[in-house]
Amino acid sequence: MENVKTSRNVAILIYENVEILDFTGPYEVFITGSNRGKDFNVYTVAEKEHPVITLGKLSINPKYSIENCPPPDILIIPGGWGSRKEMKNETIINWINTISTETEIVLSVCTGALILAKTNHIDGLKLTTNRLAFNELREVAPKSSELLEEVRYVDNGKFIFSAGVSAGIDASLYVIERLFGEERALKTATIMEYEWNKNHFYSY
Repeated sequence: MENVKTSRNVAILIYENVEILDFTGPYEVFITGSNRGKDFNVYTVAEKEHPVITLGKLSINPKYSIENCPPPDILIIPGGWGSRKEMKNETIINWINTISTETEIVLSVCTGALILAKTNHIDGLKLTTNRLAFNELREVAPKSSELLEEVRYVDNGKFIFSAGVSAGIDASLYVIERLFGEERALKTATIMEYEWNKNHFYSY
């Protein structure tokens, strides 16, 4: 059964040296699965409203800064080498701490989990990330959390963690399935010509 909420804001955080597919993959999923723009308002947000240089030197102009973005219903936190810097960025961490209290879903992609691990919200949760960053995540995550290594994504209810890079697409399709049903998610994957990997772990 479809959720009756008419439209959701999907904020995708970007920052210096963010991994391109970590944020463009989910962006594509939510745009494609939006029922011609009726169900999701998708936008990028950065700490400041000036161009962000990604891994690979792509310049992206964020739609909003954290000061003026619409309140998100869904927050996407992508990874990339820049996540190691952003996890120490108190402005971003404080913003996530604040905004996450009101969001319906927070999804970390790849090493976006390192950023989310520095917030106040993940005690006791099950986590995953890029397989190359397992040790880094163990070092910064609360001792009460549990790292799962053989999944594409793990759902804790509000907080969803995906594995590396392309796993963000799988997790985003799962979010659409959770909100609108499997048929909508499969249709989205078909339009994208993407083979959805549903190897995940439910924990709530």
